Amino acid sequence: MADTDIILWHPQTGLASLSGGCLCLFLLMNGDVMHGEYKVPGGKLVVADVEVEQDCLTRVSISGDFFLEPDSALIRINEALTGLSASASHQTLTAAIKDVLDDGVMMFGFSAEAVATAVRRALGKATSWHDHQFTVIPPVSLPAAEHVALDEVLVSSVAEGLRGPTLRFWDWNDSVVVIGSFQSVKNEVDMVSAAEHGVQVVRRVTGGGAMFMEPGNCITYSLTVPTSLVDGVNIEQSYQQLDAWVLAALNTVGIKAHYVPLNDIASGKGKIGGAAQKRFANGVLVHHATLAYDIDASKMLQVLRTGREKLSDKGITSANKRVDPMRSQTGLDRNTIIDAFISHFSQVYQTRNGGYLPQELAAAKALVTEKYVTDAWLYKVN
Repeated sequence: MADTDIILWHPQTGLASLSGGCLCLFLLMNGDVMHGEYKVPGGKLVVADVEVEQDCLTRVSISGDFFLEPDSALIRINEALTGLSASASHQTLTAAIKDVLDDGVMMFGFSAEAVATAVRRALGKATSWHDHQFTVIPPVSLPAAEHVALDEVLVSSVAEGLRGPTLRFWDWNDSVVVIGSFQSVKNEVDMVSAAEHGVQVVRRVTGGGAMFMEPGNCITYSLTVPTSLVDGVNIEQSYQQLDAWVLAALNTVGIKAHYVPLNDIASGKGKIGGAAQKRFANGVLVHHATLAYDIDASKMLQVLRTGREKLSDKGITSANKRVDPMRSQTGLDRNTIIDAFISHFSQVYQTRNGGYLPQELAAAKALVTEKYVTDAWLYKVN
């Protein structure tokens, strides 16, 4: 650490950053017992109690309500982890556990990966939803391109400790197609039809497919969180984990929704929406989803080329049979559904109401001009 570096503690995020901008976890490793828990989705609870001396795991005790045969395998797991670096990656911890478990070991309700997650939570390397207080920003009407830019801006704000993890809802009064970072404009959008309908095309930083967004036709939200929340979780699992709250929220408005790998949200009546995410090098992840509320499917198919192609293998001729809007399923207005989403999230997790910082809005406006409406960005993929 340079002599001039200053450690800044951010109580909202549980993170510390150096004045030079390096993000790190703030830990006190003084031999005290550190405690971490991980509930396996659909499985059992895994608990890790660890002690650390000079970046070394000096004692590890794994427990939980899982099933393990033979009993002696638990001793092997503890011994395999003892002596490893407290900075060891999730992959390293998992590999160490698997190396000492032979084919005769039976694990029920948990896995080597789950144990590694519990250990990293004890060390402060991985976090759970309940370790954070989330700022919730209700819909604020801005040009859609500014919301696209805000996804990038808020990543920096969380990394710098200017705000904690944030759930925000979009609102806009323009018509736009937001394409994925790796999509080709010419392959995805009929630009002549888009111009005729007054639809702008914007490229976002996340991957995935195109979002057809007109005022009031869908509900879009973004989660901006430390990547510690998905530590050790693969991409598919992270989508399921970060969408779980909205599936439960949909249930509160009468829609029994489920997750469809890799990134879709659907009900028994059809697809509702899709999600996209990106993990940034500064230790922050943005995950957003767009859910159909009242889509003009006819116009969407005129503007989106992929809309026509995606229907070709579905055995159907109408997009209305593929995308089933929330309006037809619930009979509720859009704002009522958004309020229900916010209410559910706030009941389950620690939250505070918030808004955008003036500097965030200014940065988003500048980023739109400098990046998001430029041909260089829009046509970066031919």
